Amino acid sequence: MSHGAELFRELETASPGTTVQLPHLLENMKWNDLGLVPAIAQQHDSGEVLMMAWMNEATLHETLSTGRVCYWSRSRNRPWRKGESSGQQQRLIEMRLDCDGDTLLLLVDQQGAACHTGRRSCFYTRLTHEKGEVVDAPLVDPEILYGNSK
Repeated sequence: MSHGAELFRELETASPGTTVQLPHLLENMKWNDLGLVPAIAQQHDSGEVLMMAWMNEATLHETLSTGRVCYWSRSRNRPWRKGESSGQQQRLIEMRLDCDGDTLLLLVDQQGAACHTGRRSCFYTRLTHEKGEVVDAPLVDPEILYGNSK
């Protein structure tokens, strides 16, 4: 297979069952200047979009090898194992790469709230042309999840 954008162009017309070795995909992915790609977490059985975070190559490998989702925390500048503080873990069901090689989709089994606000999803504010409206209540008080650490 080819390199870079050519690889992903070839995959556009590939038949189901076509395989590409993971190292080849990773070296051809479009990582940002910090070596990160966005990773969207979606509940595997309901389709609910839970959150977006960042992954680097090491956290991607850890997630695939352990089955427990690990992101890269830009604020902490270190790996962040989802639920390490709150207990609200994500178990990986399946990981997918988008057609351009620049975004990951993680199909997960989310335990409890995915958002640090205590809500199930980080996407709890609905936008219209006039306003933003909070549409989901927290499942749990963030103080219970994190204490005073947040």
